Amino acid sequence: MNLLPQLPWTFTAVPEFALLGFAALAFLGAGIVKGTLGVGLPLFAVPLLSLVLPPPTAISLLVVPVLFSNLWQAAQAAQPLKYATRFRWLSLSLLVSTVVSVKLSLALPMELLSLLVAASVICAVVLMLYKPQGAIPAARELPLGIVVGILAGVMGGLSSMTGPFIITYLLALKLPRDEFVGSISIIYLFGMIPLYLVLAYYGRLGLTETSMSLLAIAPMALGMAIGRRMRAYLSEASFRRVLLGFLASVAVLLVSKGV
Repeated sequence: MNLLPQLPWTFTAVPEFALLGFAALAFLGAGIVKGTLGVGLPLFAVPLLSLVLPPPTAISLLVVPVLFSNLWQAAQAAQPLKYATRFRWLSLSLLVSTVVSVKLSLALPMELLSLLVAASVICAVVLMLYKPQGAIPAARELPLGIVVGILAGVMGGLSSMTGPFIITYLLALKLPRDEFVGSISIIYLFGMIPLYLVLAYYGRLGLTETSMSLLAIAPMALGMAIGRRMRAYLSEASFRRVLLGFLASVAVLLVSKGV
């Protein structure tokens, strides 16, 4: 039985078991990133899966792990309503720009979409290297939040990676760790839920992709358990350097593959 969707892609000749094994390792690694840093599931998994799958398929396979992990984190937040209210305009602009950009991305050739995913990874690396020094003044929080929401939605619609712009913005607000995790999980849901609904509406997220996405829960959960243990032995700064180096390498591979 064919467990994977029909792939109009260069790697259709790769045996199905090899694709499944590669996907399991990708979700294991993404879980380790999520468990160690608290963010980064799509940032790690999408570019890696896009090496062997069409980007829309790679994005679709993340639906259950991404929603599950962020719903769980949002449920653990101390004051979810407070966070949702504070970042409501950022979340609304993220929702709208995600819906618009994902609709546009579905009309793009796969090779161009692969290049755009690579560009998103490079942008993510640059943004994650940026460490804001001063806090954002209260008067600029709202307009900057709307701009961040729009930019994150565009990146999310093309690659499902809404995180880099939002992470940089929240870091600049100097939020406490628990408030940061709770806020970003709630904001993510405003980008991820419309993204997957639009993909489902246009036939890019069906029963096959959802079933495979459910299977990804196991390696992701294992990776998160490993990541939590790694926190005690590896500094976050060291892990970020390794992650950024890896993502830069994946971006180069994606660019060379699309050229």
